[in-house]
Amino acid sequence: MEYSPILHHLHVVPSSSNVKNKLFVMCIMLSLWVYMIYCCVGYCTTIPTPSLSASTTRSEVSEGDGEFDNQLDSSLGASRDLLNNENELDSRGDDWDETRGEAKASQGDNAMSGFFNESETKKLPGAIIIGVKKGGTRALLEFLRVHPDIRAVGAEPHFFDRNYDKGLEWYRDLMPKTLEGQLTMEKTPSYFVTKEVPSRIYTMSKHTKLIVVVRDPVTRAISDYTQTRSKKPDIPSFESLAFRNATAGAGHAVVDATWSAVQIGVYAKHLEHWLRYFPAGQLLFVSGERLISDPSGEMARVQDFLGLRRVVDDRHFHFNVAKGFPCLKRPEGNSKPHCLGKTKGRTHPNIAGHVVQRLREFYRPYNNKFYQMTGHDFGWD
Repeated sequence: MEYSPILHHLHVVPSSSNVKNKLFVMCIMLSLWVYMIYCCVGYCTTIPTPSLSASTTRSEVSEGDGEFDNQLDSSLGASRDLLNNENELDSRGDDWDETRGEAKASQGDNAMSGFFNESETKKLPGAIIIGVKKGGTRALLEFLRVHPDIRAVGAEPHFFDRNYDKGLEWYRDLMPKTLEGQLTMEKTPSYFVTKEVPSRIYTMSKHTKLIVVVRDPVTRAISDYTQTRSKKPDIPSFESLAFRNATAGAGHAVVDATWSAVQIGVYAKHLEHWLRYFPAGQLLFVSGERLISDPSGEMARVQDFLGLRRVVDDRHFHFNVAKGFPCLKRPEGNSKPHCLGKTKGRTHPNIAGHVVQRLREFYRPYNNKFYQMTGHDFGWD
C-alpha cells in the first residue's frame, strides 16, 4: 500500500489549546447557570404575601328555643353587618412584616434545599384558624409563624365563605410552598359564624384541625364596634346598635340579635354547626384573654394540638405595657421586640355599666352552654 499524504492530514489530533477553550466555555456556562438558580431562589423567598380584597361578612345563627333563640332565629339572613369592615390590616396581615423578615433567613435555607431536592410543594391547609373576629386570631397566627414547621398565608383567603366557587386549585395556589413535614395553615375568622363552611371544609378533608380563638363576647362586641368607629366616626352609638329599644330603659331593653357584633359572640350556636361534621377533639378553643396574659402557656396547648415540637415558648415574648399585649422577640440577642401594628390595642369607648350588664345577662345562658360543649370554663360571667 502506498503512503498517502492526503489521508495523513485527515487524521489530525486536536490540539490541547482547543480542549482548554471548550472547558473554559463550559465553566462559564455552568457558573451562569448556578448564579441564575441563586437569584431565582433569593427572589422567591422575598415575594410578599398577596393581599386579597374582602367584602362584608354575613353572620348566621342556627335554630333554637327560648326568648333569645327566637330572636336569633328571626335574624337569619338579616344580619346587620355594620362593623365587619374587612379592609382592616387584620385581614391583610401587614402588621408583622418586620418580624417575618427576621425569619426569612431560615426560610431561605429551606427554600434553597427545596429547590435542589424538588420537595417543596403547595399543599391544602392541614389546620385552619376559623374564628373569631376580634378574638386574637392575628396574634395567634403570627405567633405560630415563628415555628419552623409551620408555613401560613398572611392574608385571609376567605375561600370557604366567599370564594368557594373558584375551586380547590385556586385555594391551593394561595398557599405557601412547604417542605416535607411542614404544616400549611391559614386563618379566616368569619368561617366560624358562616353556616355553610363546616361541610365545605369537611369535603376538602375530614381530618382538618380547627382552631377557634374566643374572647369574652361582651368585650369582643365592644372591640368590634371600636374597630369600625375608627374608620367611620359618624356611626350610631354602641347602645343604640346593641338594643332594639335603647330608650326603653335598662330593665326593658331588648338586645338586638340581628347586629353581627352581637351574633358572633353566641359561640354555642355556631359550634353546633361544626359538631355536626367534626368531633370535639378536632377543635381547639384558645382563650383570647390567656393569649395576652400567658402567651407561652396557650402556645404550648396549640403546638401540642397540632402535633408540633414546643418551639415557641416564653423566650419569644415580651409584654408591652403601653400596648397591653405581648410582642414577639428573638430568643437570642437583644433585638427590639416587634408588636402588632397601630390598628391593634385601640382604646375602647366608655360604655355605660347598665349596657354591659344587660349584654352579660343576654350571653350568660349561651356562655354556660358553650362551657359545657367545650369542657372548659372561660370565666366570662
